[in-house]
Amino acid sequence: MMHEHLLGGCTPTPLAHYLKALGILRLVAEQKDPGAVGRWQGDQFVLRTTLTPEDLEKFFLEEYRPTPIVAPWNGGSGFYPKDNKTGIGPIATATAKRFKLYKDVITLARTCVGTREESPKNEEKSDFLGHLRAQLPDSTLMWFDAAVMLTTEKPDYPPLLGTGGNDGRLDFTNNFMQRIIELFDPVEGKANPKSSAWLSASVSGKTTHGLTSNAIGQFSPGNAGGPNATTGFEIGSLINPWDFVLMLEGALLFAGSATRRLESYNPSSLSYPFTVRTTGAGAGAANIADEAPSRAEMWMPLWHRPINAQELQALLSEGRVSVGRRAAKDGLDFARAVSSYGIDRGITSFQRFSFLMRSGKAYLATPLARVKVTRNPQVDLVTHLDRGQWLDRLRRFGRDKNAPGRIHQLVRRLEDSIFALTQGGDRPALQNILVLIGNIQQTCADSAKTRESIAPVPILGPEWAMEADDNSHEFRLACALAGLAEMRNYLLPLKANKGKIEWDVGSPQAVWGGGKFVANLLQVLDRRLLDAQSNDKDSMHWAGFPTADLPAVMAFLNQEIDEEKIGGLLTGLVNVNLPQNLPRRDIKSDLPPAAFTLMKPLFTPGSILKKLGLLPPDGHLPLPREVVTLLKSGNHDQGNRAVALAWRRLRIAGLKVPSHPAQPPDLVVINSARLAASLMFPLATGDLARICQPFRPEQKAD
Repeated sequence: MMHEHLLGGCTPTPLAHYLKALGILRLVAEQKDPGAVGRWQGDQFVLRTTLTPEDLEKFFLEEYRPTPIVAPWNGGSGFYPKDNKTGIGPIATATAKRFKLYKDVITLARTCVGTREESPKNEEKSDFLGHLRAQLPDSTLMWFDAAVMLTTEKPDYPPLLGTGGNDGRLDFTNNFMQRIIELFDPVEGKANPKSSAWLSASVSGKTTHGLTSNAIGQFSPGNAGGPNATTGFEIGSLINPWDFVLMLEGALLFAGSATRRLESYNPSSLSYPFTVRTTGAGAGAANIADEAPSRAEMWMPLWHRPINAQELQALLSEGRVSVGRRAAKDGLDFARAVSSYGIDRGITSFQRFSFLMRSGKAYLATPLARVKVTRNPQVDLVTHLDRGQWLDRLRRFGRDKNAPGRIHQLVRRLEDSIFALTQGGDRPALQNILVLIGNIQQTCADSAKTRESIAPVPILGPEWAMEADDNSHEFRLACALAGLAEMRNYLLPLKANKGKIEWDVGSPQAVWGGGKFVANLLQVLDRRLLDAQSNDKDSMHWAGFPTADLPAVMAFLNQEIDEEKIGGLLTGLVNVNLPQNLPRRDIKSDLPPAAFTLMKPLFTPGSILKKLGLLPPDGHLPLPREVVTLLKSGNHDQGNRAVALAWRRLRIAGLKVPSHPAQPPDLVVINSARLAASLMFPLATGDLARICQPFRPEQKAD
């Protein structure tokens, strides 16, 4: 009969309690019930085994044989004259059966240490480790391979176990042996009087009395002690000996799992499962300043399907994720990979930890976030930013101490936004990334140092616009402006050179500045008119797609709009290869003011006017520069002069002005500058046909 044990003391955080869950499953499966399986249920670990609660307690108190965990390559490990020997001494002379293997391994390790007065260093250490591994029995190799990875160059140390089984002056193995002696009598092997209560508290998560004051190191930040923990220099904290013992027993499941990385630009030559470089974003507990002194970041898997210890070890040893064709190299990559491609084996989420420098000089496994494993196609769009390694280059420059402070801030915000996208992507999240890309581009344009390091952003696919479309007036207006011919060059100093887009410092086209939206739009209008006339393309310069619908344009004209949002989206959307059309919105709108209707044909490509039958095949309707100049003034009288001039131009072109056969309409309360800006938005053909329906070419007499 199988029994399920809900282990309240085995939780995803802190790391010590996560590893404790793994340790319990491994020990039960290896030493008592090979069919035992485990899974995560919410924030607790569930052990399924043939053992009853009483059997489980009996196993750990009476039958559990501690894994021979030793680290004779470390000072403080108990193998050298000045080391603490309160743990290793009793085990080395133990007569209890449960300690026989441990005793034998200590004897073997002491033989390897020989007459050394201190731990080996540098090349001697490499030779020592190679010789030791060749001598160790299989029962200890699992620990060795979890703590040390031998390479042809020098030893490497998986971050989970510090630097080879220690964290600064705290040697995990010596402390493990000390905690074992607190739990068991080395002579008879019986559990000490407090061991049962400690076990119950460790497994259940309930509080208990009589805990010991000792260090637990990086695994449990809340119990790490240290210089800021209380008065005095450094202290331990009250810990449950079973927590420490089971934690290290669980860490062994990460043994022998390093592989050589292939990316030449990666500073680390080895890759460990679910282990990447720290990214100081995506969580409030970390920032970019934490990255350099950080050891690494680990993403611990949580799974809902019961698996046995062998399956778990295979999962941990194969735990690599990729972004496209390359391995994830940092926290942001890992988040992207999880959301873009998902993870099999029933993993539902990851608990993200970073080994951050805290408490002055100690590393702590700081919990950063719980990241759900969900397939989110929107995250795939971020791969567009990988073209030409643009995102990588930007992120590296954002960490350069010589980079402008503004870039530091924007890169952090961009990374936070991408993290947010991976955990519940929605249209506002994508829009936020677009705005940040635009801000970064503008900052690059203003900084020579930044331009030297960061190329213009690669053109993004049309999916960016389709996925970011929130059906708002602001988004539709921003898309309509961004779709105008060569609009990107009016916001940024760019040029084409042999098929590549480069920075073009001093470009006269780049007139978009830091002022208000309407003022910037009028600057672009003036410059586009100048360019259109000089290139003899006045009509086509107003062509663009996708178009805006009439309700959006009227909302802008009536100042019922968030102009800051339009401007921010525009700076990002000019970097997108926009689709021809966006989904049609079923929104009603009244006809626009007569002045808008009258002037819109002057801001519409002749080809469209001819297609609608508003302009004869040989007709021509140029936009007089004076009309724009008068409208830009913002003066009511000047604006009416512009309307009158447009009215005459339409009549000359053979169009009948609707409802005003004798005189042009008055602006009434419309601001002329805003009217000019509103005329820049390419209008949907259906809406244009509707408002210009009364326009008909006048029939010329024979």
